[in-house]
Amino acid sequence: MSDLLTPTLLPAIEAELQRQVARLDAPRTRPYYEMLTYHMGWTGEGAGPEATGKRIRPLLVLLCGAAASPTGEWQSALPAAAAVELLHNFSLIHDDIQDNSDKRRGRPTVWMKWGIAQAINAGDGLFVMSNLAITDLIAAHPAESVVRAAQILHNTSLELTRGQYLDMSYQQRQDLGVEDYWPMIGGKTAALLAGCCQIGALLGGADEAAQEAYRSFGNYLGLAFQVQDDILGIWGDEAVTGKSAASDLLEGKKSLPVLAGLAKKGKFAQRWAQGPVKLDEVREIATLLASENGYAAAHEAAKQMTDMALNNLREADPQGEAGQTLHELAARLLGRTM
Repeated sequence: MSDLLTPTLLPAIEAELQRQVARLDAPRTRPYYEMLTYHMGWTGEGAGPEATGKRIRPLLVLLCGAAASPTGEWQSALPAAAAVELLHNFSLIHDDIQDNSDKRRGRPTVWMKWGIAQAINAGDGLFVMSNLAITDLIAAHPAESVVRAAQILHNTSLELTRGQYLDMSYQQRQDLGVEDYWPMIGGKTAALLAGCCQIGALLGGADEAAQEAYRSFGNYLGLAFQVQDDILGIWGDEAVTGKSAASDLLEGKKSLPVLAGLAKKGKFAQRWAQGPVKLDEVREIATLLASENGYAAAHEAAKQMTDMALNNLREADPQGEAGQTLHELAARLLGRTM
């Protein structure tokens, strides 16, 4: 992370998140509270920075807010930063159940530790606290701005569910094309980053045009990030990414490279139609996919989305130390090693 504002922002984000989650810290519900502190990465075996994640979404709220503000102030936007991170973590708990994932950031998932029923409730709790957190903005912002921020958060929540619906419905479909990919990741990945940037700009006092530039920056940032993740999921260096480059092909994930390869109707498409990929053939199939446009198409799409993100960031014209940190964060997210 940047050596500018990030070391100051992250502890403040963590403190605000802990304050929000503490709504459930009561004698009768303490085990419930502990499920949430575990999922957030604060307690249990393996707790710490690796378990909490990078907190990219709340950072975007605060950085966009400070970069849009004439004074560079960010503290009053902390409830919104907590709200988007709580929303993100609600979606992770539910995703883990829906995807049957037993690990999250190297630790057993909530449903693995406490069962599906309690995990659904834990996710619901985070969702409700996200909506409560956004209303805490009223202490420092006009009611009109708070209502608008809440509208953005709620519309973002709906987009997340749309994206998740598409993702799950795509698993059984064999007729998908590249054009089906963008609405799905637009909901699952890009919508929340777009909402973070838009809410931050709103709270920083940006006008409507600048808010739209920040929102569009977040949207294309999310799209580029996901396409890069798809590339890394097939051709990435495991030592760098920390995850198996075989996983996406083994899981039959209909990522952008796969859909681009299938569109060629060549040998890759023929093999894909025959059934699940086996571990001992992953490298061969990855090479075949690259030879049939999978890598090139995804790489070009990532470049286009990256260019759009950076163009919109320049249009937003973020100022001050926060603006410089935002540029650095964007460069880091958009320039991941492949």
